[in-house]
Amino acid sequence: MVSPVTGQPAAGVHTFEAEGVVVRYHVHGSGPVCVAHPGGPGIAWEYLRAPELEKHLTMVYLEPAGTGGSDRLATHPHGYTRRLYSGHLAALIDHLAVGPVHVLGHSHGGFVAQYHALHHPDQVAGLILYESAPLTGPEHMAEAQRLVGEFAARHADHPGLPAVLQAFAGISAIADDESMERTVRGILPAYVADYWADAPHWARLQAALRASHISGLDEHGAPDLIDDRGTLGALTAPTLIVVGRYDVICGVRWAEELHRLIPASRLVILERSGHLGHLEEPERFAAEVAAFVSAQPAPRH
Repeated sequence: MVSPVTGQPAAGVHTFEAEGVVVRYHVHGSGPVCVAHPGGPGIAWEYLRAPELEKHLTMVYLEPAGTGGSDRLATHPHGYTRRLYSGHLAALIDHLAVGPVHVLGHSHGGFVAQYHALHHPDQVAGLILYESAPLTGPEHMAEAQRLVGEFAARHADHPGLPAVLQAFAGISAIADDESMERTVRGILPAYVADYWADAPHWARLQAALRASHISGLDEHGAPDLIDDRGTLGALTAPTLIVVGRYDVICGVRWAEELHRLIPASRLVILERSGHLGHLEEPERFAAEVAAFVSAQPAPRH
């Protein structure tokens, strides 16, 4: 059993144990504590690092079970449900022992964060839903297909477009870590507002992306589908919703719906970003999140 942290989390790499699973996390920055849950599921945490935000906050980047150096479940690649991820998030926040913290969830991590805020409200001083949505399933997939179509129309003449569309077509065939990583790298140009305007810069991120195959099925093989539209009205945590104007997977439509559903939430649209606003508009992203955090009362210890 890993002992609880005492005082402010120390910079570096650490581990804790949750339900017999050893999970790794990384601490960078200074200021109020914000725990960040990456997306995918299955995308390694490094892409979510936000150095501009670390100037204002102590960022605790969770490395979810099944990815990177954290343990895999015996049922891998199945069983990684929101309930499980939320349980591990609860164990991390208890381990940090600094009272309620701000929780930032990106993409699928946003699905986890909103679930966690509903089920563990005492642990959440503030919630940042960054490229999240109120649901998954056919309706979400249809909207994503529409937005990918808009991306394709904007870049119809670019020679790199066919490879990106081919990568999207291969999503349903992902069966292992290698195919997951190849697909994630292949679709990245669609996740940036204008990848080809600075292709060498984004190619470095693309080459560095790491991913694990997480099936999206529970331990019994059933899809872990999400529909929070009936419960988000019960959220009590102050909530900031951040979305990129050109996000193709959790676009503005879903951010606006989250904003309508969550009481007293605040919506920020990053006009020059896709799915990775913390890298595309880092200064504005950091300013908006830091201002939101500073506006909340100091957590009670």
